Parts: sequence; C-alpha cells; structure tokens
Amino acid sequence: MVKGLNALFVALGLYTDAGGGYLLLNAIGDGLFHFMPLFLGYTAAKKFSLKPMIGLVIGAIMCYPAVQNSALSAGGPALYTLFAGTMFESAVYTEFFGLPLIAMDYTGTVIPVIFVVYFASKCEKFFSKFIPDLVKFFFVPMLTLFVAIPVGFLLIGPLATFGSAMIAEAVMSVRNFSPMLAGAIVGLTWQILVIFGLHWGFIPVYINNIMTNGYDNVMMPFFACTFATSAVVLAVFFKTKNKQIKEMAIPNFISGIFGVTEPAIYGILLPLKKPFIISCIAGGIGGGFYGAFNFRKFMMGGMGIFEFPAMIEPDGGLGNLAVAVIGVLLTMVIAFVGTMIFYKETDTQEKAEETEGKETKGETKDGSMLRKTEIASPIKGQVLKLSDIKDEAFASGVLGGGAAILPEEGSVYAPADGEITALFPTLHALGMKTEEGAELLIHIGLDTVQLNGEGFEAHIQNGDKVKKGQLLITFDKELLEGKGYCLETPVLITNSDDYLEVLETASGSIRPGEELLKALR
Repeated sequence: MVKGLNALFVALGLYTDAGGGYLLLNAIGDGLFHFMPLFLGYTAAKKFSLKPMIGLVIGAIMCYPAVQNSALSAGGPALYTLFAGTMFESAVYTEFFGLPLIAMDYTGTVIPVIFVVYFASKCEKFFSKFIPDLVKFFFVPMLTLFVAIPVGFLLIGPLATFGSAMIAEAVMSVRNFSPMLAGAIVGLTWQILVIFGLHWGFIPVYINNIMTNGYDNVMMPFFACTFATSAVVLAVFFKTKNKQIKEMAIPNFISGIFGVTEPAIYGILLPLKKPFIISCIAGGIGGGFYGAFNFRKFMMGGMGIFEFPAMIEPDGGLGNLAVAVIGVLLTMVIAFVGTMIFYKETDTQEKAEETEGKETKGETKDGSMLRKTEIASPIKGQVLKLSDIKDEAFASGVLGGGAAILPEEGSVYAPADGEITALFPTLHALGMKTEEGAELLIHIGLDTVQLNGEGFEAHIQNGDKVKKGQLLITFDKELLEGKGYCLETPVLITNSDDYLEVLETASGSIRPGEELLKALR
C-alpha cells in the first residue's frame, strides 16, 4: 500500500522521486520484500528444526551486498565464462578456494534460502551427534555455517540460476512455435516464478530485447498478472465475511493497480489458495491475448498503470496501447467473475477449523473456533504459579508463559509428543517442540547451571523424537537440595506470542501426564 501511494503521489506531482520523502516511503514499502531471505531463513529454520537464529544468519548472509551478482559484475570483467554457448552460460567473477562462484541476486528471492536452511538443518543434526556437549553451543553453529553457506552459494544458488535459464529458453522455444501459447505460459506461471525467484531468467532477455530490438514482447505477457491479482482481491473483498481479510483487501487492490502485488499474493491469495489459482488462470488468458496480438513495451520503467506510457509506439501510434488496455480489462473481468463464481468462504472456514494431533476445538462467544493445545506435567510434584517463583526472569513471564513445579522425585518425562530441540550441556534444562507447534522449556531448579552437569543424567539427545511420557532426564534430588539449590522447575511455552493465551490449568499435587497447561489459538 505504501509503495502504491508513493507512486501515486509522485504521479500527482506532490513530490518527486528524487527526494528524501520518496526514498524513505519506498524503504517502508520495499524493506520486507528486499530482505525476504532473512524472514524466510528464520521461519524455515523453525519448520526444519534448525536453531532459528542460524536460519536468520543464513538469510542475512544471502542478502550480504558484496556476494550479489550485481555487485560482483560491477567490480570488473569476469575471470572466465562457464558453459559458454549454452543456455547455462555463466560469467564467473570470483572463486571460492579455486571453485567457481556462479552468483545471482538473492535479495527478494524465496526458494534458495529455504533449500539452504533445509540443508543446514541436516548439517546441524549431523554435527550435534559427535560434537561434545560442552562445546556444542559454538562449534555446531559454526560448522553448520562453514558447510551450508559454501554449498548454498556454489551449488543451490547456481541450480536456481540454471532453472531460470531453462524456463526462459523453454518459453523462447514455445514462442517460436506459437506466440499466443508462449504468452499464455508466461501469464499463467509468472506469479509462481516470482515467488520462487525463477523469473530472473527472463530479465536478461527483456533488457536485451529492448536494447537491440527497441521493444520486448517475450516477458511482457506477465503484465496481465498484476491486474488479475488486483481483480481477484477485489472479488474476495465482496465475498468474504472475514473482517481481517476484508480490511486487507482494498489496500492490496489499490497497491496492485500501482504494480505492487506482493502484499496481495503473500497476505491473501496464497493463504486462501483457490484465489491464487484463479489469478494465475486469468493471467494466463490475458497473457495468451497479449501473445496473439504481439503486445510490446518500448522502454524500461514504470509499474502497474504507470507502465502504460512505455507502451505507446515510438511513432506515436496507439494501437499497442489499445492492446494493453483491452488485455487488462479482459483479464480483470475474467479474474473478478471467476473468483465470484468459484471462491467460497467455506474454503477458509474449513481450513480454520482443522485440528492437528491432539488439539481440540472450542467455540468462542463470537462463533469463531479456538484450537487448544494441552501440555502435561513432566514431573511429579506441587504446582506453583509462575509469578510466585524466586527467579525474576521466569516469574515475569518475559521468557514465556507457563507454570512451575516443586519436584517430589527426580525424573523428567516428555509432556507431549515432539522433538528435542535443545539439550543444555549441563543437562539442567532442555527445549522441545511439540507436534502441535508449542516450543517448551523445562528448567530443572534455579541456578542449577552452576553444577555443570553434576547430579543430572540425560536419556535423550538433541534432535530425538520423543513420545509423551518418555523419560528425558533424571536428577539427584537429594544432592541438589544438599548443595542448597532451589528445585522450583519452570515449564514454559517460549513461543507464547503465537497463542491467544497460555492458561495454568492445574494446582496442588500433580503427576506426570496430567494436564498442566492449555495454550489457545
């Protein structure tokens, strides 16, 4: 929305695109999408059970300015060219210890960072198996990055680049056979290519066509997609009863008209799925129309409706511009009508009501559905309110909501099915992620890290899959008490911000397996 308004205000002459106002507003609109690998690195790490901060670091590395193709190519001529004369021809500007680094621009892309993080998650689990617990915290992340980043830049990134080149070459081949079919393919798949970062294969073709032919007609069928997205979002506005989606729809529609479709794609179309498919189909029909009528763009620049001036023929003819306008209207009508007919509100309601694992449903006062995740007690003992324990960091709730237990015996059991995500070297605490997505921290006693593992024994390893009730850790209760340590044991849901509320559902005496907490979302 910010980018769309920024473009509109410049067009109305309120300020110019050379001033600081434009620059700052553009940064607000572009920041998230420019640094998309950082956010995806973090969320992909959580999905693949990699430490989230490592995923964030991987995303930051992939956005590092000096490793982008645009920066490397601006630094001087290429050292040499790989695969010369083929569709995989790649200029090499630098090497990694003798291995050619085929660079690409990773900012704003999606797929490369996800694959790198997935590979890194495997590396982390591998190194965690044999690195001593005492040095795991710094050696495992370091070795994971040492391996995953070079493989990502040397192999995963180039494969994405070659995928882009193959797609562009395939479209060129189809265009030689049928311009209408080629245009339909571009229009149908463009949004998918953008999401995966594979659209970059078309950019060199686009630039070369404008510089050599004075126009481009290969990539331009994608123009229909922008308006297909906008029309679908407008139709969703009229169809939905979901207040949050309705509030998002109009700003995203306006933003799409001005050429900025990412908020609509990621915020509405992809989550709802069917509208995204409809927008792709409408974009394909519009792209086929553009291909059949040899739709062209004669200069670079502009977004959305501000691209129309670039479609006026150099001699002043308006025939190509008329094709552009008709194609936009055709695409928007198809997208709008298609969404009104085929999109049903129940598509989202049914998804919202789905439950996973051991989650249960309950109805709120406004009729919406809540999902309840139950967390059992990991220890036999007396339940304490988290706010009453003697450690301020835990009691304040800053580390997450939950409860505490004063143990009556020295055994800790899994409070739910899930995976061990962190086993502290001193064995006094562990983290786990349940199958329902709750991230737990069980901290045995207060300040017990100072024992350096004395009196503790682990029965699991980091990365192990565990079942509810499985023995995780045993500890010498008498030894800890004899040394003067407080045994109050916090049981926290560290991602409490992902939930509406975390409730303490037990009091008094409790046994392992009995419900201790309930998390609502």
